[in-house]
Amino acid sequence: MRKARFKRPDPPPQTGSRARERLLDKIRTALGGATVDELRSAVVKDRLRLHPANLVPARANLPGEQLIALFRQMLESQAATVIEVETPRDVPAAVADYLRRSNLPARVRMGQDALLRRMPWQQESAVECLDGAAEAGDAVGISHATAAAAETGTLFLASGKDNPVTLNFLPDTHIVVVEQSKIAGSYEAVWGRVRASVGNGPLPRTINLISGPSRTADIEQTIVMGAHGPRSLAVVIIRQK
Repeated sequence: MRKARFKRPDPPPQTGSRARERLLDKIRTALGGATVDELRSAVVKDRLRLHPANLVPARANLPGEQLIALFRQMLESQAATVIEVETPRDVPAAVADYLRRSNLPARVRMGQDALLRRMPWQQESAVECLDGAAEAGDAVGISHATAAAAETGTLFLASGKDNPVTLNFLPDTHIVVVEQSKIAGSYEAVWGRVRASVGNGPLPRTINLISGPSRTADIEQTIVMGAHGPRSLAVVIIRQK
């Protein structure tokens, strides 16, 4: 008589959260922290609550115009173009001029950002503005930076429908608008402003830090522009306080 043979069923696949907890448990065990450590927990909670500042370089403590000059210098040293305008109303004309001088299509993509939307784009009849997240065929994207750090010429761009993340990576040319009042000296100061802007609410899902066009030297130490994002970056600083 042939006996029936039964195969033990495979265990159900672990969900992402379960797998993550198992991995973290292994790390805790290896570090000797598998058991409850009240002192360690208190230190972590205080750090999350107080946000102690890290090292701030001396160049981040420059006053007013010197700070803006440093921001511009750091951006230009990383192959970015910097354009200064007086008011938000001046941005569309500055963008149109940049597109002409760079021989770029007069067609730009932007999200639902309130500042960008209030600008008089209709006065630049040659410029076509497209809505929403970037698409594969978009040559130029425009974003509004949440803040910027002069110490390295870095723009902070928060994700969301106002400024879709795809604008940071898909178009070959990225134009970023930032108000002078949002340019701080150090990273620490910028993160403080970002936290203050959301209060007790959650931070944006993603904050991209951008300091120039995309570049890499992974292959034979040869600089290649546009490997992981835009080949060109233009930063429009609105001087009006």
